[in-house]
Amino acid sequence: MTTATSTTGANSPLAAVLRTETRLFLREPGSLFWILAFPTVLLTILGLIPSFREDDAALGGRSVIDLYVPVAVLLGMIMAGLQAMPPVLTGYRERGILRRMSATPVRPSALLTAQITLHGAASVGSALLAMAVGRMAFGVRLPGQPAGYLLALLLAVACVLALGATICALSRTTKASAAVGSVAYLVMMFTAGVWVPVQTMPGLLRRIVEATPFGAASQALDQAASGNWPDWAHLLVMAVWTAALGAAAARLFRWE
Repeated sequence: MTTATSTTGANSPLAAVLRTETRLFLREPGSLFWILAFPTVLLTILGLIPSFREDDAALGGRSVIDLYVPVAVLLGMIMAGLQAMPPVLTGYRERGILRRMSATPVRPSALLTAQITLHGAASVGSALLAMAVGRMAFGVRLPGQPAGYLLALLLAVACVLALGATICALSRTTKASAAVGSVAYLVMMFTAGVWVPVQTMPGLLRRIVEATPFGAASQALDQAASGNWPDWAHLLVMAVWTAALGAAAARLFRWE
């Protein structure tokens, strides 16, 4: 009974790893800036452009900055899942840390779980900050369909972390994970609408982008922000991508 108690709750190996990884994560100001602050900084810069704050009939009576809040939300996730997490996990494997952990009561999977939890939490924190600044600084309305927005947000977080885990699984070195992550990062930024909002893309391009995880996420978040339930097709796209990437990561990931 004593042994079982000592390995559960706050004293469990997973909790110990999570505490340690949290301390290490908080010591990385670069990662914290790009995940938590950069999306909101970009949103603020765009919001300071007067024309971006004006309602446009072509956008359904909304302003450009209204469209960019969901984009800023997704940008924090992309930074966390594709730029921050893969090099950390690949570095642990490259230095033999995961192999050594396999001989201890702390399983390597605890480290993977801790990293996913931390980067997922940072993504959600970044999203909340972007929405708060959008509301207080530029009068962007809070999501009119909170439940739909939360569902789309959680699916998007799960999808980007599954993609990041797949990059870790495919990359044997830290340099490789950084290179693959950078390519995926640029592609996902485009499909999320960082340079051109998905809603303003030409018809054929928009349909192609909506078949990608972050194109679908951008549309789902925008619909929920406008007060409508997200299109089930967009939610399904994210769910399918998450399941496929998660299965690939689980199958391909090696601890050493």
